Amino acid sequence: MTISDLPRVHIATDHAGMELSAHLVSHLSAKGYEVVDHGPKVYDALDDYPSFCINAALAVVADQEAGTHALGIVLGGSGNGEQIAANKVKGVRAALAWNLSTAQLAREHNDANVVAVGGRQHSVDEATEIIEAFLAEPFSNDERHVRRIGKIATYERTGEVID
Repeated sequence: MTISDLPRVHIATDHAGMELSAHLVSHLSAKGYEVVDHGPKVYDALDDYPSFCINAALAVVADQEAGTHALGIVLGGSGNGEQIAANKVKGVRAALAWNLSTAQLAREHNDANVVAVGGRQHSVDEATEIIEAFLAEPFSNDERHVRRIGKIATYERTGEVID
């Protein structure tokens, strides 16, 4: 993957992921990624992560709709709440990744456009490897995966469940 092929990366966190987020912004920027930080900007142990994560997810969708290759990262203590918040945005497929395989499969099989990682679940090095695996893995475009994603998108758009 060349620098021109790298996606724009939208990142957001809660207070539990701030150290990891700061590391990732620096690390990924040094690797040539354009990283957009959606916050928070200052540590607040009582912050409410949904707005940060939803804003990052909205930016991913807006970029993708505009034809810009973009992916998102949402971080928290476990990554669960952040994944849930991101998945409320129409057009987002956020996956919780806890190892290299789940990160790669999220992209390869599900064309996930946002990855959630628990900052309290991994060392900085482990989390960085998981996120790099997610960002580097292409979607397979395998017909069965395209079909399944299409069914999810139809439900999201219409509320109709397709067998």
